[in-house]
Amino acid sequence: MSPVFKAALWMSGAIASFSTMAVAGREAASELDTFEIMMYRSLIGVVVVVTLAGLLGTWREINRDSLGTHVIRNLAHFTGQNLWFYAVTVIPLAQVFALEFTSPLWVIVLSPLILGERLTLVRGIAALMGFLGILIVARPDMAGLNAGVITAASSAIFFALTIMITKRLTRSQSITCILFYLTTMQLVMGVIAAGYDGDIAVPGAASLPYVVLIGIAGLVAHFCMTNALAIAPATVVVPLDFIRLPAIAVIGMILYAEPLDIFVFLGAAIIFTGNYLNIWVETRQRT
Repeated sequence: MSPVFKAALWMSGAIASFSTMAVAGREAASELDTFEIMMYRSLIGVVVVVTLAGLLGTWREINRDSLGTHVIRNLAHFTGQNLWFYAVTVIPLAQVFALEFTSPLWVIVLSPLILGERLTLVRGIAALMGFLGILIVARPDMAGLNAGVITAASSAIFFALTIMITKRLTRSQSITCILFYLTTMQLVMGVIAAGYDGDIAVPGAASLPYVVLIGIAGLVAHFCMTNALAIAPATVVVPLDFIRLPAIAVIGMILYAEPLDIFVFLGAAIIFTGNYLNIWVETRQRT
């Protein structure tokens, strides 16, 4: 079996998991707010990570080094994920996914400040293409700008911050350690955010399956994507990941009667081109 075919199989799992999480998040929102969804998702994550750490004997890898960096990383991810869950409840799913694809372009813009990396001409062009794509997807001059679009676009910025801080953590921290603090810290954040009004809703029979799906799908999605990137280069994986957009557009049309918006696809195509151009050039320079 070729590496590309194996990567495609892993990415099909990631696409299915991300789509499942979006639909489950929208359905769970009928009983739970975004803070409660994140709290229960993190609780499921804690159970999974602790169980795996016990089975694999990786408890010794968990340490208290870089606790401050872990806090900042998880605040960024918690904020971004809450914004994302809100967005999937108020705007078409395809629009959310299209704006989410700008995360790598925000990494380009912010990495000189956070990671000290150089902003090259190609990276600058890729970032500009991404912002052009955002304008086409959001269409602010056509009354397309609303709370859902703003939160979806904002979530991409916080996801970019998460990516960069995670990159810094991987220089000295193991995956088990990162995932342990990811789930435990965000569980605490979820409890505080969901319980600030003294009322935390308990999932009913209707929403409980969706909450479980969110917790499992989130872990499976990142596991599948990580394996795909380990097997094949990013220039192969990124185009496969882009299949998420038409897939979620069809799901949104079937389940929620969401129209297929040509501007969303046009803007997403420009965003994708900027991403792919940067990855292609970076890959050629390293070989």
